[in-house]
Amino acid sequence: MRHAGPLACALLLSAIASGMALDAGAAKKKAATKAPAATGANACSNFYAYANSGWLKSNSLPAGTASVSAMEQLGARARQQQLDLLNAAMTAPQGNVQKLLGDFWASGLDEAAVESDGANPIAPLLGRINAIKKANDIPASIAALHQVGIPVAFNFGADVDLNDLSRHIGYFSQGGLGLPDPAYYTRIDAETRKLLGLYNGYVQKILVLTGTPADKAAAEAQEVIDLETRIAQASKPLVDLRAPRANYAPVAVASLRKTYRGLQLAEFLKAQGVKDDSVSIANPALFAQLDQLVASLKPAQWKTYLRWRVGDAMAPYMAKPWRDASFDFRNRVLAGEPTPPPRQQAVLDAINLAAGPMLGHEYVARYLSAGTRARAEEIATNVRKALDDAIATDPRLGEQAKTEAKAKIAALKIEIGAPRRDLDYSVQPMGRGSFGSNMLIASTWHHREEMKRIGRGNADRRWDVLPQQPALAYDIAQNRLIVSAAVLQPPVLDLGTDMATQYGAFGALVGRELSHAVDGKGRLVDAKAEVRDWWTPAESGAWSALGNRIAAQYAAYPLPVVGTRINGNQVREVAIADQAGVELAWLAFNAAQPGASKESRQAFFTGWARLWPQQLTREAATQRAASGIYAPGQWRTNGPLSNLEGFGEAFGCRAGTAMQVKADQRTVLWPTALAGPPSTRK
Repeated sequence: MRHAGPLACALLLSAIASGMALDAGAAKKKAATKAPAATGANACSNFYAYANSGWLKSNSLPAGTASVSAMEQLGARARQQQLDLLNAAMTAPQGNVQKLLGDFWASGLDEAAVESDGANPIAPLLGRINAIKKANDIPASIAALHQVGIPVAFNFGADVDLNDLSRHIGYFSQGGLGLPDPAYYTRIDAETRKLLGLYNGYVQKILVLTGTPADKAAAEAQEVIDLETRIAQASKPLVDLRAPRANYAPVAVASLRKTYRGLQLAEFLKAQGVKDDSVSIANPALFAQLDQLVASLKPAQWKTYLRWRVGDAMAPYMAKPWRDASFDFRNRVLAGEPTPPPRQQAVLDAINLAAGPMLGHEYVARYLSAGTRARAEEIATNVRKALDDAIATDPRLGEQAKTEAKAKIAALKIEIGAPRRDLDYSVQPMGRGSFGSNMLIASTWHHREEMKRIGRGNADRRWDVLPQQPALAYDIAQNRLIVSAAVLQPPVLDLGTDMATQYGAFGALVGRELSHAVDGKGRLVDAKAEVRDWWTPAESGAWSALGNRIAAQYAAYPLPVVGTRINGNQVREVAIADQAGVELAWLAFNAAQPGASKESRQAFFTGWARLWPQQLTREAATQRAASGIYAPGQWRTNGPLSNLEGFGEAFGCRAGTAMQVKADQRTVLWPTALAGPPSTRK
């Protein structure tokens, strides 16, 4: 089912997946520590092509595939590891969590059992809905469906309290619609009217499957759309949901009982196990409308709507008529997907949705070794130290800002593999007979654990990524570096390579994320986790000037395949972070190995380059150029390195060549920290 998120906290999480994988041809790990032999490309003219010549030659783009990249290869590897884990748990589970996962997996793969199960998984939910007799029964049914992970009428979830980043509160937010945009219900253009017609047909199919007589399906579908239209009319446009502060409005829980008597929001919170003293309701007009609708609409209309929402949420996990109806509208019409994914992939996606932390718990135990974890923590700690040292030489910051930045870096936490705090895995036994029922069991558990995030002292309880997802991110709200278990694989971190390669790859990715603690977004949260801007206007102006220089640098780069140039302003934030990451990793590496050989220094830069190889069709390249915030792999490699004097020294590149910008034209964040020969840098 679809777990709806609460507040879209763009300010509060900067999570950029940075996982990449080596090409299959790199069989001898130690060979990766050496710079490749030149095959048509020169290190000083195009280091990306030089360092990745083997990968680019052996990874041509398959027919019908839009892109292939080292990042996508690592994602595929992590998915295969999850499949292997689940297969092992199905045949020989080790412990209670694996028993749950193995049964869940087996029930999903047993298509014959899924088909024979029919509507049985949701029969208890439909029975409760059908038992509604009066308006006072409706709120309790809404609360019960939220408990099993089916949000109806509205969304409710945990997110950071913008007035106190050390805690989470519950967010009541808009939702309850079958269409992704409230505007679809009120626009009158021909295209939208056509979409509504297709939607009406889909609603009818689901209602019939939930028990509506075929001759009453059209009328009941219209009742659903009428109720959803009323909700949509009181909902905010999607663009208005992008500003965190505009969607944060804390109110006392004690006031809810009086304000929303019909909707019974105080009782709703009790049913979810929430005992906090405040919640956020940023659109009280919507909840006033819902409160009024509970009393004014006939219970029969609410029953029809609730049956529809249950059927729609559970359709992808039930028998073929349900799946086909859901896929035809949600995937073909709305998402443009031509065919359903293979069964294994669909079941894996479902398990990650409903029981992702369970799978993550076992993934860490199986795939993250103690040695890899220790090395990751060692490098990350050294890069954090390099950032602390670099701040002292930052030409843009005054003394007060430097003091605040250093205090923030000192408080910054590093979490490797999985969240520090584990979850409660006590769950109702699943069994192998009903995949749909297992989805509800897992989703109920997931919702229970999510509700535990609400309240004081729980802000660091969870990550917003799963351990089995390749991710490396800075969490601005909790001032912590998040490194998932899945990202700690070659070429991000390969213990079979030398330390230089490890710093150039993993260390640089750590540096780019840690730089967010003190950049244009990090400036909005101070060392005490208070939301405030601790930069002066002059410091802000200096940062903008840096961004302009980076944007101009990238705007001069041609886009491969497309035939135009990069939109420098579009990629500037990522480009700044890349530059920062390479600089910090270079500083950390030279501090750790001040007497590194020329070959090791070359291997550092090769480690960075081998994160970014990719092949794209013209269509994919054009699409990414139009809206993407990432420069093509060639320029993510060459852009930062061309600014570093150390790169030119390592490969003997003369100033003014493509890979060695002249000294007076270089853009670096910490020129003082980078000054001097490698043997003397601290």
